[in-house]
Amino acid sequence: MLHIRCTKCGNKAIYYRVYSGEKLCNACFCSSVMEKVKRTIAKFNLLKYGDRIGVAVSGGKDSLSLLKILNEICKPHASKLYAITIDEGIFGYREEAIGICKKFIKEINVPHYVFSFRKLYGFGLDDVIKLRKSKISACSICGILRRRALDIAAKELDVNVIATAHNLDDIIQTFMINILNGDTDRIRWLDPEIKPRSAFIIRRVKPLMEIYEKEIAMYAFLNNIPFQTVTCPYMNEGIRSEIRFIINALEDKHPGVKYNILNTAIKISQGLFMEERVLMVCKLCNFPSSSELCSVCKILETIKGNIIYKNH
Repeated sequence: MLHIRCTKCGNKAIYYRVYSGEKLCNACFCSSVMEKVKRTIAKFNLLKYGDRIGVAVSGGKDSLSLLKILNEICKPHASKLYAITIDEGIFGYREEAIGICKKFIKEINVPHYVFSFRKLYGFGLDDVIKLRKSKISACSICGILRRRALDIAAKELDVNVIATAHNLDDIIQTFMINILNGDTDRIRWLDPEIKPRSAFIIRRVKPLMEIYEKEIAMYAFLNNIPFQTVTCPYMNEGIRSEIRFIINALEDKHPGVKYNILNTAIKISQGLFMEERVLMVCKLCNFPSSSELCSVCKILETIKGNIIYKNH
């Protein structure tokens, strides 16, 4: 039986990229992922020479792959990498991830720092979920608190960029969620070229935003990158799982539709006019906010009732 040959080099192919028709061998597939990330960084001007980059590393395939890729890309460009892991305090879930992160990050010789919800806020996510009185999902609560934790980490480590491992699937799912919620402000923030409006807001970038989730999984497998096997117990509380199923079904029938949705999301985000908000300082935590109370302090007050956020 004849082997299927790689479109690029003629070696034995191990992956068929349906949306492009390419058949790729191990080396050419991994090289194509690396080149895609480089093109994304260049196209949207995500990183600059000499940046101090904090890479949010959760222990999953996406974040560890991102760290490996950026470590290789940034070496010649005088950029400094820091791996940042946020421990949300989810029993039976985050422990495995932290162990995986520590071992892998040590192997590639990148500084690694762990910041915990319990240390920053005085409690873990499990505690928060038990105390919540509203219908707000665990993912919404976690997302708000994680973003603040990354801001605190960036401030302490003196980094000017936070790189997160959101892939193409993540971006378009978020886009669809925002459409269904009618949240035009959040759609506007999907623009990868948008810049911080204040000198003390950290720049956030998503270098994997043009890569399919399944291709990152393949990249991780081919590069022997370990990743967490336990799934988050709160992952199905929101609508994201249903949207993921619908979009994957569309992609199966119409290869490439995910790229079409991504390009549409970017065009819409760049075309939307968003009134420039006057930033102020939150009266409880001293972080930048568009109102007297930032979203973090609001969510904490909603959950626990008039909680005073620790000053950082």
